[in-house]
Amino acid sequence: MSEICMLIAILLPLFGGILVPLLSFKSRRIMLIYMETVVVLTSVLMFLLLLGRPEEALTVFRFTGNLSITLRIDGLGGLYAGLVAFLWPLAMLYSFEYMKHEQNEKSFFMFYMITYGITLGVALSENILTMYFFFEMLSLVTLPLVMHTRTREAILASRTYLYYMLGGAAFAFVGMIFILTYGTTSSFVPGGVLDMVKIGDRTNMLLVIFVLCFCGFAVKTAMWPFSSWLPKAGVAPTPVTALLHAVAVVNTGAFATMRVTYFSFGADVLRGTGAQYTLMVPIIFTIVYGCSRALKETHIKRRLAWSTVSNLSYILFGVILMTPMGLTGAMAHMLFHSFMKICSFFCAGAVMYKTGRNYVHELDGFGRKMPRVFVIFTVSALALMGVPGLCGFVSKWNLAKAAVNSENTLAYIGVAALLVSALLTAVYMLTIVVRAFFPGKDFDYETIRDVEDPNWMMLVPLFVFAIVIFIFGLHSGPVIKLLAEIAADALAG
Repeated sequence: MSEICMLIAILLPLFGGILVPLLSFKSRRIMLIYMETVVVLTSVLMFLLLLGRPEEALTVFRFTGNLSITLRIDGLGGLYAGLVAFLWPLAMLYSFEYMKHEQNEKSFFMFYMITYGITLGVALSENILTMYFFFEMLSLVTLPLVMHTRTREAILASRTYLYYMLGGAAFAFVGMIFILTYGTTSSFVPGGVLDMVKIGDRTNMLLVIFVLCFCGFAVKTAMWPFSSWLPKAGVAPTPVTALLHAVAVVNTGAFATMRVTYFSFGADVLRGTGAQYTLMVPIIFTIVYGCSRALKETHIKRRLAWSTVSNLSYILFGVILMTPMGLTGAMAHMLFHSFMKICSFFCAGAVMYKTGRNYVHELDGFGRKMPRVFVIFTVSALALMGVPGLCGFVSKWNLAKAAVNSENTLAYIGVAALLVSALLTAVYMLTIVVRAFFPGKDFDYETIRDVEDPNWMMLVPLFVFAIVIFIFGLHSGPVIKLLAEIAADALAG
């Protein structure tokens, strides 16, 4: 019975979302209650599944041989599913206020809820075919969210988004076919599934295919040179961009690279090869490149988007180290960055919703008028910088430690990139904070007299995220221990 609940957890928000435009609600309030109920029930079901993890996999549909759509919860999948299940109800609550004055609201919420179910499908995938299936469905259901406003800018951004996603899908598909051809199974197995006897002297082909596959899935993480789609997607409403940049799309890409590296190809086969070094170079470059672009950007959401580009490559850097410590750091940053970045995006969205201001130079004095939002934004900014006592420091410390212990010469350059990134992050995040709280002694507050904090629907998620940032920063031991166990199991094969 518990295996069936995995399928229910995916289908509940999927069909719940499809019904939103079909049902005739007596009022908007009833519609909001319905949607939040569906999302909360899904999250509760997901957490119950994590507490009593089903031992068996559930085959939903079998094509032929070992080709099937199958669901299973393991350590890595459970981590990602738990993260998604925690964030989505809060993001949904925030979106109720943000979308109040937007057009096509029912269409928005339909795709927003469907995206929840599809993201859980990625997390619960038992094999590479299932993950690829949900991975591509995610691109399709998020496309209408990117183009929600129907403006020319949104249409162009959605076109760019689609092109990149289709290109990444092609590369990932090549990797999937290789695994299905030269693997002992299509399932995700710790240590990898490649049959090296069958591969024989085709080792170079294996490495090339891995690079293509990794890059294909990494398109969703906006690794250079596939970065431009992410800032452009910022034209979507903030509830969309926050989840695109913190959970649903970008983390799905990072999660998929972990799967194929450690559970399909196998880290032992790849460590020390040209494929590892080939990928490490653009990943390290992206860490600094994303921060540099964020520093130059004056639009609030695009600045945060470029910050995301940089931070996602932190995760990829940990993945490509191909050590237990590296994977631990990668998972830690995937988890902690999600809270830091969704918090900062929601703060930015609250400002844009209440004032219509979109640029950094327009935020002078807002700290006094929106104290709750900007205090929380400051917390997220300090965490992104890696200030001790906040969760960002914990994940960055683990990544740096993993790089040093890897005895990989190129990884040492990665540590330098992390330090440069921390400095640039301090500049582009604190610039906003300083402008908000210290506009100058001659600043006329009468020019922003109508600016105020948003209502509880927006503030509650922000307070929760800020609290989590502190908790993980001050008491990260149990979490890091759990992640280390998952990482050790991933390389156990």
